[in-house]
Amino acid sequence: MLDKPWRAAQRQGMGAYREAYERSITDPDGFWRSAAEAIDWVRPPGRILDDTEAPIFRWFPDAELNTCHNALDRHVRDGRGDQAALIHDSPVTGSVRARTYRELRDEVALFAGALRRLGVERGDRVIIYMAMVPEAVVAMLACARLGAVHSVVFGGFGAHELAARIDDAQPRVVVATSCGIEAGRVVPYQPMLEAALAESDHAPAHCVILQRPEAAFTLTPGRDLTWADAVDGAEPADCVPVRATDPLYILYTSGTTGKPKGVVRDNGGHAVALRWSMEKIFGVRAGEVFWAASDVGWVVGHSYIVYGPLLLGATTILYEGKPVGTPDAGAFWRVVEQHRVAAMFTAPTAIRAVRKEDPEGKLLAGRDVSALRLLFLAGERLDTRTYDWARELLGIPVIDNWWQTETGWPIAASPRGLEELPTRPGSPSVPMPGYRVRIVDASGVDVAPGGEGSIVLGLPLPPGCLPTLWRDDERYVRSYLSTFQGGYLTGDGGTFDPDGYLYVLGRTDDVINVAGHRLSTGSMEEALSAHPAVAECAVIGVADELKGQVPRGLVVVRDGAAVHPAELVGWVRERLGPVAALRRIDVVAALPKTRSGKILRGTMRGIADGRDEPVPATIENPAVLDALRPVLRPGGVAGS
Repeated sequence: MLDKPWRAAQRQGMGAYREAYERSITDPDGFWRSAAEAIDWVRPPGRILDDTEAPIFRWFPDAELNTCHNALDRHVRDGRGDQAALIHDSPVTGSVRARTYRELRDEVALFAGALRRLGVERGDRVIIYMAMVPEAVVAMLACARLGAVHSVVFGGFGAHELAARIDDAQPRVVVATSCGIEAGRVVPYQPMLEAALAESDHAPAHCVILQRPEAAFTLTPGRDLTWADAVDGAEPADCVPVRATDPLYILYTSGTTGKPKGVVRDNGGHAVALRWSMEKIFGVRAGEVFWAASDVGWVVGHSYIVYGPLLLGATTILYEGKPVGTPDAGAFWRVVEQHRVAAMFTAPTAIRAVRKEDPEGKLLAGRDVSALRLLFLAGERLDTRTYDWARELLGIPVIDNWWQTETGWPIAASPRGLEELPTRPGSPSVPMPGYRVRIVDASGVDVAPGGEGSIVLGLPLPPGCLPTLWRDDERYVRSYLSTFQGGYLTGDGGTFDPDGYLYVLGRTDDVINVAGHRLSTGSMEEALSAHPAVAECAVIGVADELKGQVPRGLVVVRDGAAVHPAELVGWVRERLGPVAALRRIDVVAALPKTRSGKILRGTMRGIADGRDEPVPATIENPAVLDALRPVLRPGGVAGS
């Protein structure tokens, strides 16, 4: 199965993709040495891969660089100093401001000097707890400039979860905004930060607070200082060379033990992979405008708001707003028009929200979005109806892609900078160079095309992927590498079609067992979402005394539509047959989601099974989950 994707590609004439993929597998040293030439090195790599501590691998082990230099200084040196680097577009505050590469470099150098004055040096950690403001990007890059390790935590994240991250990372400094601003409300951050610091066993030396006029932060003398006071009189700091294997940042994901997993991203592999992906996967050129409509608290924000576009020399947009409600479902099209966006990246949930409020795309009318040539969607399942709607509305390719926090860049996509491979509804297309994608059964044996199984990535993972977890190699091996010998367990199930296109069917724990039949809730969601009245949906497996598990659907209907659950049950049965066994569907007002737009299926499943599930720290709107609890609980009243 390892050679399946490029052999299938060869049959279809996918020359440039096939050649790149094949070389990345058969000659990884040569492939990644060539990709590394796009990076400025203090000490160029002599060795490409260190496998002496396998299954933990290190890329470019003898090289040195500075990521901030590659993101800012080199572009100023090479003539891009007056080009816009960062555009902050904030409909919630009514402001738009662009910073050139020179301005951003100078601001970053000054704040790096401020951090150094507070005792931050190479290898120290800094927690960044900020809203979607330019200073969040400045703080990230300032850490990179010093060789310090940043860990971005969502502004407004729950105190307990923030405390766990403070204890694990042990930051010397916490940088925070006084508040976040959302449509119609201001969220003060001080209560959460103070509670987290009180709960934490680690006390940072200082907290730097960016005061926003909407809500002030009351400073604690000796501990806190404002951003303005921190930079006042600071000396700009130069870039500090670090080893390619040194950590750039820690990004925490939820762990099954209650302790969050600190995904580590190294400097060298990250810079090489992100720079390569911007050009070869996303098809963006230096000087163009790229917009990832995400948050810097997520991996998409790290990879494709901050580092990827800036490593390339593109202009990136930092958007402080929502796809709907700031002010309406035409917000995305306004940003694309105003800033001449060439390529856009967002989550399917965002497009579904736009479609729900503006199903005919009337708010696009009159907007000049002719600069937009590509729309990339990732983060969750892209249903066929959303894919078709966006493609027909915009008249451009809509490209699904699949990856994880741990990998940092796409595992599968249609690489627009290599070759314009045809896309297929429901598939993120083909494996990207460096990823040995396999579909295996429970014994680790490769499954034939068309068969379903666990998606496993052969080792070593390519550059840019996590080399380990923060200070916990043992947990890294146990969590990801112990299930299948020589493979990284993605936790997702999937299948290859005969042409080597990958289909991701959802988390393996979303495959349910109904009376001995293994059924994919993802397949049911795909069928359900095709109904014209359905705006979005989720299918979960719930415990059943007779059958072990049964599927249960929850549906949000589009504005102005009405449908009876029985009609939806029949709709799914017609498409999947009686084996689907989906007999209960509730029509609800909204589905609970994380801030990145992922539906909280696991939490809903726990409630439906009778467990007292807590409100997840990553939830976007707790009231949505609270409203669903009576419906989800065993014996809950069905929707209509």
